[in-house]
Amino acid sequence: MIMITALSWIPKGSLKPVPDAAEPPSKEEIKELIESGAFTASVDDSNEEEEEEEEISEVDHAKAVAEAFGKSSNSKNASMEVDDVAAGMKELDMDNYDEEDDGIELFSSGRGDLYYPSNELDPYLKDAADDDDDDEEDVDDTTIKPTDSVIICARNEDEVSHLEVYVYEESSDGSPNMYVHHHIIIPEFPLCTAWMDCPLKGGEKGNFVAIGSKESPTIEIWDLDVRDEVLPCVQLGGIEEMEIIKKKKSKKKKSKKQKYKEGSHTDSVLGLAWNKEFRNILASASADKKVKVWDVATGTCKITMEHHIKEVQAVAWNHYAPEVLLSGSFDQTVVLKDGRQPSHSGFKWSVMSDVESLAWDPHSEHSFVVSLEDGTVKGFDIRAAQSGSDSDLRPSFTIQAHDQDKGVSSISYNLSAPNFLATGSMDKTVKLWDLSNNEPSCIASHKPKAGAVFSISFSVDNPFLLAIGGSKGELHVWDTLLDANVSRKYGNKQS
Repeated sequence: MIMITALSWIPKGSLKPVPDAAEPPSKEEIKELIESGAFTASVDDSNEEEEEEEEISEVDHAKAVAEAFGKSSNSKNASMEVDDVAAGMKELDMDNYDEEDDGIELFSSGRGDLYYPSNELDPYLKDAADDDDDDEEDVDDTTIKPTDSVIICARNEDEVSHLEVYVYEESSDGSPNMYVHHHIIIPEFPLCTAWMDCPLKGGEKGNFVAIGSKESPTIEIWDLDVRDEVLPCVQLGGIEEMEIIKKKKSKKKKSKKQKYKEGSHTDSVLGLAWNKEFRNILASASADKKVKVWDVATGTCKITMEHHIKEVQAVAWNHYAPEVLLSGSFDQTVVLKDGRQPSHSGFKWSVMSDVESLAWDPHSEHSFVVSLEDGTVKGFDIRAAQSGSDSDLRPSFTIQAHDQDKGVSSISYNLSAPNFLATGSMDKTVKLWDLSNNEPSCIASHKPKAGAVFSISFSVDNPFLLAIGGSKGELHVWDTLLDANVSRKYGNKQS
């Protein structure tokens, strides 16, 4: 099974040109990895108790190795091997290795006075120059330039999950180059990502990505400026420890009970949203029916909201009022809450289908869109809800954007062109929409051969580049301005 489940663009110039090398893990970190189940081994239940009681220390292990080596040295075969080595060393005459052989002058090649009249004719010097050129190319490939666009993809392949950092290089001839710069192995199946620049390690800014996963309630935050890291730099929530409960009157002598960290989700994390104004704040949506607001700088949960009755799929902060948060759920509702008044009931819209994705309009503080499992996309104006009448909770528009039995899994607003929206669906297509005057019209439709589309996103720096990931596990970037309709309508807005 290969798929890209989530992706995000990173603003140009955010990454270090050359990521730092990770420090080797400490004993405590290795222990944490083992206890987290990242390296789980299947062990027979009957042997588990014995393994817990009988642990061999490093010293005991070293003594055992030394003892075994001593015994083997006394054997006949070992004695013969030692004699063979001694004979070989004698033949090499290492005691006199630095004495010159007769007939060979110092600093000569050993082949007389052979030399080349110029460096250009010397094949050895030429090969060395070629190697230098190759080294320069390798360095160029590993260096992220300020002009490079970067995309991060949460990818699963053959039960191995990792985060890939892609570099997207544009060229004057119109043939962009895209490659994986480095990747991070992550322990669980990823479902959602959120890039953030909160300076978790000091300085003015950072370069981090938060990841929510399917099998774990932990939100992991990884430093994208470090290569070959084995542990996230911050973990929000998760399992604190496994309580072992012994049962006297049972064949099973013990059972394990999960104990969660304070403030943790207790099920899969399905959605994440970073607050660009309050840069230490991250919102999360979970299958445990809760919405949480975290302070990533302290690693603590500040607010827990329980206004949905089924799994919460998506969250999004308002661009103009950064305290205002939207959440969408499988209970077929979208709820608006103010983080300053989390106990307030907020405003609720019924959307008649499970919520897949939602997004605030970056060009209007009052508008948002929500995509649904039934293939529709609905737009809303929050000013109508604030009037207090239930009849005003109806959508501003509804479009049957994709096949009715295929959900609209992802939506993305263009940051440069107002009323320009992209939708991606399980029907394997991506469509572009003009939402002007609440009268949506389809501008373009594209089938990128990505399989069922799980995630799409317009670039933050090149707003008409659309990244696409899906069930085939290949990252695609669509230059939407190459479409004639898009170019005709929005070409003058290209930055």
